[in-house]
Amino acid sequence: MNFNRRRVLKGLLNGSAVTVALPLLDCFLNGNGDALADGKPMPVRFGTWFWGLGMDSKIFIPKKVGAGFDLPEELDALKPIKDHINLYTGFNAFRDSSPLLCHYTGWVIMRTGIAPENGDNRPGETIDVTVSKKIGRTTRFQHLTATATGDARTSFSYENANSPNAPEWSPVNFYTRLFGPDFQDPNAPSFKPNPRIMARKSVLSGVMEETQDLTKTLGAADKQRLEQYYTGLRELERQFTQQLTKPEPLAACHPAKAPQEAKTGNDSVLTAERHKMMTDLLAMAVACDQTRVFNMAYSAASANTIKSGYEKPHHTCTHEEPIDDQLGYQPNASWFIRRSMENWAYFVDAFAKIKEGNGTLLDNVLIYATTDHAHARTHSLDGIPVITAGRAGGKVKAGIHVDGAGSPAVRVGYTAMRVMGVDIPSWGTRSNATSKDIGEILA
Repeated sequence: MNFNRRRVLKGLLNGSAVTVALPLLDCFLNGNGDALADGKPMPVRFGTWFWGLGMDSKIFIPKKVGAGFDLPEELDALKPIKDHINLYTGFNAFRDSSPLLCHYTGWVIMRTGIAPENGDNRPGETIDVTVSKKIGRTTRFQHLTATATGDARTSFSYENANSPNAPEWSPVNFYTRLFGPDFQDPNAPSFKPNPRIMARKSVLSGVMEETQDLTKTLGAADKQRLEQYYTGLRELERQFTQQLTKPEPLAACHPAKAPQEAKTGNDSVLTAERHKMMTDLLAMAVACDQTRVFNMAYSAASANTIKSGYEKPHHTCTHEEPIDDQLGYQPNASWFIRRSMENWAYFVDAFAKIKEGNGTLLDNVLIYATTDHAHARTHSLDGIPVITAGRAGGKVKAGIHVDGAGSPAVRVGYTAMRVMGVDIPSWGTRSNATSKDIGEILA
């Protein structure tokens, strides 16, 4: 008898179809536990992470390039995850003839490959959206975006200039969205379609039929507008269909209890608490295959986190704090960056702690971490750092420091998209255009 992960026991209950899933048996995996029995690989996911105000190059950039690189002072918190990450320094973001828009130009280039012309210009679409079109269409959420700032405006993801992806900022609301009434536990012993979702899909089907009839009577411009609207309806229909289908069992999926609401405020301790709560929810959402593309922002671009007992927020500190004569850098500004790296380490470790197959969830993830500037005090774009984490299902090596030698920083994002299966010959425009991946990290 042939078995696979979709094999279920079927029956009827009060006239409604019911299916009972088999548990995640060893026969569903290959002999090594690193792929499904039918040879299909484990799902590979893509994520982004953001921290504001870059670094201090004197105490951030390792002296050694390649494997076994050292960790300077600002990277000391990364010791527990060093073997899971790759660090990229010496890469540049080029504004060409566009203005240097502080706290904006850098991250837009890193997420789109294009230098913005003004503060309202969001060119193209962000990297997570591009990747989600390749790997995110079979999950409940095509992509998820969250922030630890407590501010719904802190998002580094958008479809286009008029369609930013608003982040989840409340742990309670995020939990309800992910694991509330509409969540279908993939490891539940039985499955019955949610009648509320069935009703929504029924209404939506009627709306779509009416929309198709309306299209026949419209002019060209209105047809185009209606088609954009119709595209959104089709995406909703896909989500409803997914929620009405019994999910495959996932041994790594263990939804936590609902969290308490996080305290508000910009204190770095409160920000870290919110970041931890949102991270744990996001990692489990990925483990439960709710999404395969995700975004997390630790801080805003012009980071406004504060330090207890110090009068200036992070951003103001980078401008006004003098360089310590003995240390050779701004001690409080560096303190804020070290907190950013502590939270990055927590984020990566959250994925590393979740077992999946014969490895961890992080083994099947690639996370792309970017910032808005290079050297914080000068707000420069030259030498803007990037960090990646995870091995993308074995496609990426880790534990490597790469020196870009002044080449376009978008090479990291281009490499990530290629690893995710996005078939593009190049990425970026003008000086930021690249068709060269970073071969040092490819397995």
